[in-house]
Amino acid sequence: MRKTLTLLAPMALLAGCMSGPDYAGPPQLATAAGNAFVRAGPEIDPFAPIAGDWWTLLGDPVLNELEARALVGNPGVAAARARIEQARASLRQERANRLPAVAAQATAVQANIPGLDIGSGPPPGSPGAPADTEEQDSLSVYNVGLNANWEIDFAGGQARRVEAINAQAAASVANAEDAKVQLAAEIARAYVSLREAQGRLELVQRERDLQQQILELTYQRYTQGALALFPVGNANAELELLKSQIAEAQADIDVFKDTLAVLTGEAPGALDGLLAAQAEIPLPPERVAVGDPAALIARRPDVRAAERMLAAANARIGVAEAARFPKISFMGILGLGGSEPDDILDPGNLSAIALPRLQWNLLDSGRTAASIDQAESARDEAEARYLEVVLGALRDAEQSLARFGQQRANVAALAQISRQADTAAELNEQRRAAGVISQGELDTSIRKREQARANLDRAIAAMTNGWIAIQKSLGLGWVELSRDNRTSVEPAPVDRKSVMKPEQS
Repeated sequence: MRKTLTLLAPMALLAGCMSGPDYAGPPQLATAAGNAFVRAGPEIDPFAPIAGDWWTLLGDPVLNELEARALVGNPGVAAARARIEQARASLRQERANRLPAVAAQATAVQANIPGLDIGSGPPPGSPGAPADTEEQDSLSVYNVGLNANWEIDFAGGQARRVEAINAQAAASVANAEDAKVQLAAEIARAYVSLREAQGRLELVQRERDLQQQILELTYQRYTQGALALFPVGNANAELELLKSQIAEAQADIDVFKDTLAVLTGEAPGALDGLLAAQAEIPLPPERVAVGDPAALIARRPDVRAAERMLAAANARIGVAEAARFPKISFMGILGLGGSEPDDILDPGNLSAIALPRLQWNLLDSGRTAASIDQAESARDEAEARYLEVVLGALRDAEQSLARFGQQRANVAALAQISRQADTAAELNEQRRAAGVISQGELDTSIRKREQARANLDRAIAAMTNGWIAIQKSLGLGWVELSRDNRTSVEPAPVDRKSVMKPEQS
C-alpha cells in the first residue's frame, strides 16, 4: 500500500497542474478622449442608452410590429440560434469526454487454428491424452459483461479543451446577438426609406399636376403668339422628367416593401397591406443617449465575440502544451463467461481485467513544439483581430455621431428654406387672387414649395437613418424577456418642429 501511495503522489500533483497560460483578459485600448466620444455634439447625452428595443423611441407602431415579426420569423436569426445550439452540444460532448465511458458487450468467439495447441491436459500420446488432436486446435469463448475506458487528465489538456469550446460557445451567442443588431438596424433603415419614398411620390405627383397646368398655359401663350416654341419644349421636358421621377419613386416603394417582407421572414408582397397607408417619416428623439466608449466596448456583440475567440485561442495553447506530458488511461473489463454458452449464466465464472496504459511521446521530431508555436501564433492573431474590432467599433460610433450632427444641421437649414417657400407660395396665392401675377407664375411658386418639402423629407430621412446608425454602432438590439417579465418601453414624445429648429443644429 505504501508503495502504491508513493507512485500515486506525483501523479496527483501533476493532475493539479494546468498546461498553458491562464487567460488574463483582452488587451486594453485607451481612447483619445478618455471616457467620452470625440465627435459627440451638443445633442448627445453621456447617459447610458436603453439596452434594447431602441426603435420604440421613434414612436411608430408599424415599425414596432415589423421589428417584432423579424425577431420571430427572420431566417438569419433562426440560423444563429441553431449555431448556438450546435456550440452548446459540442461543449456538453467535450465535458462528457472527461468522464469514464462504460459500455455493455457480448462476445462469442469460435476459432479453429491448426497447430494452436491450447490444451492444458497431458501431452499427446501420454496416458489420458485425447486421441484426436483436432480438439486442441479449436477455441470457443463466450462472454457477457461491461468494459470501461478512462483517460486521466493529468496535464489539464482536456480542461483547456473544454475552456476553449466554452469560449467558442459564448462567441456563438455574441454572434447571434450581433446578427440581431444588424437586422434591427436594417429593418429601421428600410422602413424610413419606404416612408420617404411614399412622401416623395405624393409630392412629385402634385408637381406633375402643376407642371401639366404650366405646360397648358405655356402652350396657350404660344398659340396666341406671345411666346416662342422653345418655352413649350422646356415645359414639356420638365413634365416628362417628373413622370420618370414618379416611376422611380414607385419602384423604390415596391423594393422597400419587399425588403421589409423578406427581413421579417415573409415572401415579397406579403406586407403590402400593412405598409400601404402612407405615414410621416419617424423622427429621432431630441436628445440622444450614447454612454461612453468603455460601455460601448463592453456592450457591442462583435467585440464580445472577438474577445471570446481570443480566450479560446489562449486555451488552445494549453491543449497543445499538454501533449508534452505523459498520458495515463485505464481500461477495465468485467464479465461472465467461459468456453461453453452456459458459462455466461454461472456467477462462479466472473472475470475481471484491468489494463492501465502509459503513453509518453519522448521523441516526436518537434511536432509538439510546432503545434505550440502554431497555437501561440493563433492567439496573437486573435488578439490583433480583437483590437481591430474594437477600433472599428469606436470608428463606427464616432463617424455616426459626426454625421448625425451634420444631418441635424442640414435638416434645420432645409426646414428654414421650406418655411420660406411656404410663405412665398401663400403670398403668390394672394397676388394671384388680386390679379397681380399669372396662374403660371403661381404654379411655379407652388412647385418650388413642393420641391423644398421633398428636399426636407430627404434630409429628415437621412437624419433618422443617422440616428439609427448611432444605435447600431452602440451595439443596441433586442432584449428577449419571458412573457411574464416583458415590460413595454414608452417612447418619448417627439416634437417635429423642435427637431428642425435652427438653434438646435
